[in-house]
Amino acid sequence: MAAQTAAPGVRDQEIAAEQAHLDRVYHRLEEKIHEAEFLMSDAAQRGQVGTPGALAERDAQVFRAGIHLNRLNSEFEDFLFGRIDLLRGKDGKKGADGAFTSVDPADDAIREDATADIAETLHIGRIGVLDTDYAPLVIDWRAPAAAPFYRSTPVAPGRVVRRRVIRSKGRRVLGVEDDLLRPELTTGLPVIGDGALMAALGQARTHTMRDIVSSIQAEQDLVIRAPAASVTEVTGGPGTGKTAVALHRAAYLLYQDRRRYAGGILCVSPTPLLVAYTEGVLPSLGEEGQVAIRAVGSLVDGVTADLYDDPAVARIKGSLRMLKVLRNAARGCLDRDDRQPSLLRVVAFGRRVELDAQELDTLRQQVLGGTAPVNLLRPRARRLLLDALWRKSGRRFDDQQLAAEERQGFDEDISTEQDFLDFLDGWWPVLGPADVLAALADEKRLARWARRVLSPPEVRRVARSLRRSGTSVHDVALLDELETLLGLPPRDKRREIDPMDQLTGLDELMPQRGESSRERAERLARERTEYAHVIVDEAQDLTPMQWRMVGRRGRTATWTIVGDPAQSSWSDMDEAARARDEALGSRPRRRFTLTVNYRNPAEIAEVASTVLALAMPGSESPRAVRSTGIRPRYEVAGDDLGADVRAAAQRLLADVDGTVGVVVAMNRRAQARGWLAGLGDRVVALGSLEAKGLEYDATVVVSPAEIAEESPAGLRVLYVALTRATMRLTVLAGERDLPDADGVPDLLRKD
Repeated sequence: MAAQTAAPGVRDQEIAAEQAHLDRVYHRLEEKIHEAEFLMSDAAQRGQVGTPGALAERDAQVFRAGIHLNRLNSEFEDFLFGRIDLLRGKDGKKGADGAFTSVDPADDAIREDATADIAETLHIGRIGVLDTDYAPLVIDWRAPAAAPFYRSTPVAPGRVVRRRVIRSKGRRVLGVEDDLLRPELTTGLPVIGDGALMAALGQARTHTMRDIVSSIQAEQDLVIRAPAASVTEVTGGPGTGKTAVALHRAAYLLYQDRRRYAGGILCVSPTPLLVAYTEGVLPSLGEEGQVAIRAVGSLVDGVTADLYDDPAVARIKGSLRMLKVLRNAARGCLDRDDRQPSLLRVVAFGRRVELDAQELDTLRQQVLGGTAPVNLLRPRARRLLLDALWRKSGRRFDDQQLAAEERQGFDEDISTEQDFLDFLDGWWPVLGPADVLAALADEKRLARWARRVLSPPEVRRVARSLRRSGTSVHDVALLDELETLLGLPPRDKRREIDPMDQLTGLDELMPQRGESSRERAERLARERTEYAHVIVDEAQDLTPMQWRMVGRRGRTATWTIVGDPAQSSWSDMDEAARARDEALGSRPRRRFTLTVNYRNPAEIAEVASTVLALAMPGSESPRAVRSTGIRPRYEVAGDDLGADVRAAAQRLLADVDGTVGVVVAMNRRAQARGWLAGLGDRVVALGSLEAKGLEYDATVVVSPAEIAEESPAGLRVLYVALTRATMRLTVLAGERDLPDADGVPDLLRKD
């Protein structure tokens, strides 16, 4: 029986099989926890003997058992994330983890008729677990036996036939995704996800199809294994596997040189939906939190943005013109109008000393003469205030030492007075990025700070967008820029210690059970501000301000950048390119192009190519590798658009076993969710900008004209929407689409 694609029910069967294995693993983990607890109890009893030797032995045993117990508890969540199915190796040697050590398959592992048996299956997880017979239930991801999970590629698969990513949460397996590394073999393994397509292509009878499979594998493998000493740029049209290649590259680089990338790998995705998708493809790689997958709207600590500005506002906020506005606002926010103190009065040497509004204004300008961030200028402001007060006090000394002592006492006395402290807080407050962004919502203040930068209509649009509740994706880049302009006050990094631990002495003896592996990873990711390697997915969509934000996180990093100019939703691509070049600096670059579309059937790819010719004349579409014989369906909406969309989605749900995506213009997202209410979790409504990087078994694209006209980059966004389906496409035209007698919208017709 050949490696087979997933028939209806096969996915559920495979998930159930992985669930059964995970249940067995957790049962064994619980046994080991009980063993560790018994060891600690036994050690406590040993201490009752009372001899110095027994006490020392007890302390050592408690410490070892405590470490083991702490580690088991820490690793208890999201424990399992991978599996590899392997051919028989050249020798029968096993390592300490119970797995066979051979890297290469035995000479006779593959029969002449291209059939083979799976000799070994290894599950990969956070720590190694052996059963009671010392056979491996889970291989530690850092162990040599786990290396093929990260290193094997279709061009150099070694013993690996199938690689599976397992998505789990707690004790529940949520899904599986397979890579078939030897599609030419007949093994009987079912294959789930994109690997199923590779299996089908690999089993094709014509040499041409097999050559296509080889080309897909070869061009992707080149990117995955490319040296990381510089910038690796990867371009490719829809369905060429850019995201999957980038994520496999992260795993490969980290495993190849773990020490080098201990500074962390950051993967930036354009939308939260794509983050959720990529988190299922790339395991978290252990407890150190080396790989952080973040949406552009979540790159700033403590901020998660899922709102989208309308295209006109987004173009303003994303432009480098905002730099001057933000610089003016960061300093202008120190002047808070009616709340700004205009007089400083203190008592020194028995008399009143004052600084009036004019003197204070002169001092402020003197402080702002520096280029340091505003919050970091506060100590300078404090010092200049004290200097001015000292001069006005009229104290003079011929003895320099006496003068220095007197001045020191003066500074200590004045700077600790509550009136002075209150004045300093009002005159030079510690500003946060959110404070300044909120100030920009005041149209009059924004107009002052944006003079000769933004037009009055642009000022109104930006101020109005900032007055609404919530933070938009484009606001996050502004917050990050403001954080740089303002500077952050130092954080309190003191470790909290349980007083009871101090009283009992257990804080010295026992390892602290402070956080789980996921909590540790999240904390490290929050604290990290720069990374060793940065991956930017769908890079063509980053605005200039977003490039500055990402660039700050990779000042000393190597980079992998994947994207497709033809799918860019940003209107001024030249401005974005300049910002990208500034972020990357003078690093040398390697460029790769992926040319094979293995997502869309030829029938759908042909429709998309019509829009591509309008969006970017002269651009070439990637080659589609398969044909289904099913042409896209065209319908014309009637008076009830919602009912027509719902009906189209219901038809596709009946036609396919998997997911259906309904893509609408951004301003119709909420409407579309209402239209589809009650149809189940196999169907999802999403705005045109949210569709980037995602795929569905079938899609409904609603009113191509609405999507194309919502921004200057609308045709490119429409091109993206039309290339999300792996099997079937329905296009629902409205009046603005000018459909012909067959329902084909004007934008999709070939002249």
